[in-house]
Amino acid sequence: MSKTKQIARTAVLIALLVAVQYVTKGFGQFVTGSCVNLILAVSVLSCGLWSGAAIALLSPFCAFLLGIGPAFIQLVPAVAAGNVIYVVLLSLLDGKIKGAVGPFVSVVIAAVAKFALLYTLIVKILLPTLGLPEPKVAVMSAMFSWPQLVTALIGGVLCMLVYPTVKKAFKK
Repeated sequence: MSKTKQIARTAVLIALLVAVQYVTKGFGQFVTGSCVNLILAVSVLSCGLWSGAAIALLSPFCAFLLGIGPAFIQLVPAVAAGNVIYVVLLSLLDGKIKGAVGPFVSVVIAAVAKFALLYTLIVKILLPTLGLPEPKVAVMSAMFSWPQLVTALIGGVLCMLVYPTVKKAFKK
């Protein structure tokens, strides 16, 4: 793929990401998070690691600016790191695990890694240092625990279902 096509596709996926974040922000974490993870997975598989990583890094900053991401700017880099680990693992594992379930195993590995990183960075390291009231810490801890695993899994599985069509469209 030419650099021009890669940059154009990356720009379109960033625009799609912002639009999806904006449109779904009222639907809650499971809808928005799953859609974002879908776009992250499609971006890395269709445009490559660097495009996927760029979108993964930008996503939480856009979400923060839209008022749907982490409520505290201190958490945004941790979310970006979780997104990056997700796309890096999807990229590294793409096609490496053979068989019909291979892509789904890749999604599970990437989703678990993202969840583990976010849980460790945000729940165990960052939230205790922000000096927030306990009820707020409890809410934020809940947001950055198992729902992150669920949304990463849903987004990845959706990607595996729609990616063959996206791949065909991008060949034109």
